[in-house]
Amino acid sequence: MEINIIDARMFRRMFLSGAKNLELRKEWINQLNVFPVPDGDTGTNMTLTILSAADEILSLPEDAGIELLSKAISGGSLRGARGNSGVILSQLFRGFTKEIRDHETLDVPLLTAAFGRAVETAYKAVMKPKEGTILTVARAVSEKASEIAEETTDLSAFFEAVLAEGYATLEKTPEMLPVLKEAGVVDSGGEGLMTVLSGAVDAFNGKELDLSFAAPKTSAAAGAAAEHKPISTDEIRFGYCTEFIINLEKPFTEAEEKLMKSFLTSIGDSLVLVADDEIVKIHVHTNHPGLAFEKGLEYGSLSRMKVDNMRIEHQEKLFRESEMAAARAEEKTEEEAPAEKKKVGFISVTIGDGMSEIFRGLGVDVLIEGGQTMNPSTDDMLSAIKEANAETVFILPNNKNVILAANQAESLTEDCKVYVVPTKTVPQGITAMISYRPDADPAENFECMSEEIGRVRTIEVTYSVRDTKIDGKEIRKDDIMAIGDDGILAVGSDVAAVSMEALSQVVTDESELISVYNGADYSNEDTEALAGSIEEAFPDVDVEANYGGQPVYYCILSVE
Repeated sequence: MEINIIDARMFRRMFLSGAKNLELRKEWINQLNVFPVPDGDTGTNMTLTILSAADEILSLPEDAGIELLSKAISGGSLRGARGNSGVILSQLFRGFTKEIRDHETLDVPLLTAAFGRAVETAYKAVMKPKEGTILTVARAVSEKASEIAEETTDLSAFFEAVLAEGYATLEKTPEMLPVLKEAGVVDSGGEGLMTVLSGAVDAFNGKELDLSFAAPKTSAAAGAAAEHKPISTDEIRFGYCTEFIINLEKPFTEAEEKLMKSFLTSIGDSLVLVADDEIVKIHVHTNHPGLAFEKGLEYGSLSRMKVDNMRIEHQEKLFRESEMAAARAEEKTEEEAPAEKKKVGFISVTIGDGMSEIFRGLGVDVLIEGGQTMNPSTDDMLSAIKEANAETVFILPNNKNVILAANQAESLTEDCKVYVVPTKTVPQGITAMISYRPDADPAENFECMSEEIGRVRTIEVTYSVRDTKIDGKEIRKDDIMAIGDDGILAVGSDVAAVSMEALSQVVTDESELISVYNGADYSNEDTEALAGSIEEAFPDVDVEANYGGQPVYYCILSVE
């Protein structure tokens, strides 16, 4: 018997079934990540995106109509979108629901139009669409829907045809993207989309599924905070955060700058030094602030001198957080007046306590824990924008898989101007902050920051989670890999050796600075030894070593 109509109850069940199917298969989809890194997360990102919409649906009455369901799917997925794959999925849902929301039932012609609008919306959201991805699979499904709609109004035949076409296109993605073929996988985003569609069709065909879901997920920032164990003050190696400006009274040459950096790194870490013709800005963690000041006085007078005892501040921070948690648990009896907006605010995605401290020292107002191991959602970005409370807000995504979510947050923000600086790595984010000039207007700063990050080359050193072949390199499980901006640079069994091989491919005669940020699983001693090897191999380049504390990546190297 032909079925020609889908009502709201069936549509609700189909969507939840698609979400459940994705939740069940997310780890398999994660394994399709081209790079065999520990944080392959396409399945996780798409699942958290669709579950955000599922949570919205489950909060509605069971007899909710298609209009309410459409709003829940669109709003929930847009705000919950994580990573490029999650953002694209949310845009597909956004376009699809725009087409159906004013109808009480769905049929083949309406579904065909909805598929077409979904694809159109998703392609518009991506600046440089790439074929062989989730977009290609979605377009193939849409084109097949248009074709089959001319032949039948039977939904069973319609779904069978579009699913077959979608899976056939998915199998062709390795031929469209050589990197997929070399790695021996299909596109993970396309796999995720087909997992959702097949789950939805299972529900349409009457397959009994358990549509219960895990507890609602916390945001990336909240999740990280919940799992984070406060560090002991004993782990703070250099206790005083020291900042000052040298008002130059004599030339500060490149040689002098190198000597200053060498001295400051000998008495501390987390050094940031920015110099121009008139002033030198310095931020350093040290146990001897006086020595840093005395060194600065050799070049001129000092201003904006600031010393904070990080050990005391850390204990006070824990105390404040405890007080705030207690205060939030009590009911508010009075409405608080909103704080006056700042002129400019900065938001940065960060990984690791060391990286977070560096960004704080550079003036970042709101930090979002996330980055590689957990991409923050659009909602995380919107919450951070609100917390920044500024007329103009700069967002540093610091990960190529976070930029789309940041852009989506920018498009949803109406009460302030948001600039998303397209930083793809944490070192690019650090450079962007250093490049900011308070005396320039926001548009000029955005252009300057965007231009300066182009000078930064990044190398991330981690381990492989599976055997594969990519970029012409045979990789075995547990091998150490150095991943550059454009692919894998080196593979081996030793972090230092792999790092040095990667640097040899990135450092040029124009390179001036190499920064090393060691992760939580790479000791300070090993980092200092690596920095020494780098100085020996590249004597004409300044070398800085800083504690990053990032998970997964033994060290992150930047070359400028």
